[in-house]
Amino acid sequence: MSSPTVSTASSPTSYFTHPGYSDLMLAHISLMTIAWFFVLPISVVLSVARSRLAIVTQFGFFALNAFGLLVGTIYNSRTPDLYENNLHHKLGWAVPWVLLAQIIVGLLRFGAGSKETEEALMEERHAFMPVSTHQMTGYQPMGPDSVASMHRYSHDSGHGTESDSSRNDSLAGLPDEKDEEAQRFGGDADDHNPASMGSRRVRGTTKLGRSLFRVSQLMPGQILRILTAFYDAVNVLILIVGFVALLTGFITYGGVFRGSNIFNGLAHSVKGGIFFFYGLLTLGRWMGCFAEYGWAWNVRPPVGMVSARKAKVPSAEFVESFVIFLYGSTNVFLEHLAAWGDAWTAEDLEHVSISIMFFGGGLCGMLVESRKVRDLLNVSLSRWSSSQGQYPSRNRGFDVDRSNSLPDIEQWTPPKTYSFSMNPFPAMIILLLGLMMSSHHQHSMVSTMVHKQWGTLFVGFALARAVTYVLTYLSPPSSYLPSRPPSEIITSFCLISGGLIFIASNKDTVAAMERYDLNAMFIFTVTMGFTAFLMAWEIIVLAVKGWAVRGRQHLRGNVD
Repeated sequence: MSSPTVSTASSPTSYFTHPGYSDLMLAHISLMTIAWFFVLPISVVLSVARSRLAIVTQFGFFALNAFGLLVGTIYNSRTPDLYENNLHHKLGWAVPWVLLAQIIVGLLRFGAGSKETEEALMEERHAFMPVSTHQMTGYQPMGPDSVASMHRYSHDSGHGTESDSSRNDSLAGLPDEKDEEAQRFGGDADDHNPASMGSRRVRGTTKLGRSLFRVSQLMPGQILRILTAFYDAVNVLILIVGFVALLTGFITYGGVFRGSNIFNGLAHSVKGGIFFFYGLLTLGRWMGCFAEYGWAWNVRPPVGMVSARKAKVPSAEFVESFVIFLYGSTNVFLEHLAAWGDAWTAEDLEHVSISIMFFGGGLCGMLVESRKVRDLLNVSLSRWSSSQGQYPSRNRGFDVDRSNSLPDIEQWTPPKTYSFSMNPFPAMIILLLGLMMSSHHQHSMVSTMVHKQWGTLFVGFALARAVTYVLTYLSPPSSYLPSRPPSEIITSFCLISGGLIFIASNKDTVAAMERYDLNAMFIFTVTMGFTAFLMAWEIIVLAVKGWAVRGRQHLRGNVD
């Protein structure tokens, strides 16, 4: 328990100004930074990749976090409570229990075998049929025109002449789904089922593995599915929780966001955090994440290469527009929250106008992405084409009447740009936001310059995204592989750094900068250096994920 707060005039107002036990605080900050910033991302990507090393890294992260929590508890016991009822302390005690539950679920999944892994394997096996060494002897090397046949059945010549028996031969190497279920729940082992390799290895070599397997057998399938959903949800949310934990740690350490200033600090933290994660996701898209959804500046893979659920996921531009719309529709009621009950000021009306701009811009962006709206916009041409013997198509524009001449066919063929989304509304809204904040009046010169910094960075994001659209308009993506436009690296850099400076532009942080005689360039240079390092770290983390997936595929290939 922390000692009561001392209210004398000479007492420190924050942990930052507290003179004692700085070594304990430094150890706490170092341990938590190593755990949440370095170990946790590696643990998450290994877990997503279904690597056997995920459990090891989760234990390592849990140990570091527990040790850091112990050091923080010792520090709190020796210092007065300088920030009563803060969120950081509560979060520090709640998160370890969630992490422990995830580790236990991970052990059960490792002992029983992941159902999601089995389903993914079955989907992949149906998309890429196994070919034996004997069958490969009759194949000739493929030429450039044979690339399209890469995903056909083993005996499919590409001309539609293959027989059912030949397809059945190529399917002969596939395990039966009932056999897989029998393996998963204790049936005969199949040496060609990689999904259950981990469970067989564990339960066959260690007492812990055998115990976990027996426990998983006693659980109904519905319970296992619920636990799996919990495990995956923690993987998705834990990085956001880590961001909140580190941010609230700095807030508590600095003693900011007290009283009514909490609304200003909360607004800057939430909004800046959204742009920060937006930048991280943009960099991930450039590196090839979400390529199965068509978000990596690539052609969306059809059903068969990916599941029907993934094929129905809306475009990245639609998601961006929806987030902008959601922000505008909710924040319009929150702009006057800090001065609730007082008269509205011109600054309040400015902020509400920005929220309305987000609401309308996001709605326009979603309408542009709607295929039904596009069809309605083409209705006049579709009626004319029907009277001329053409047949309108819902998704592709028009089905061409092959009896017409070649020029008519080319004229009714949908443009190449129809196959790829180029929606300017998200970039335009953020461009306008950046211009507004660059000239937004503030109470001090330092605050004005800090706002101008992140406003200019958002303008840079919009201009770089415009370059991306120009490149894709001139040469639309034609491959399932990520095209990686170089301008998207700039967009991610501007979003990440702009989001961080957005967070730091709150009233309390600016007041602290002025109190310690720090100019606006200090926060700018520190943020630029940290952003460059963070982007490099993200690239390394995603490369580790690729290494883990490749290792799993190599192990599966050896078993097959």
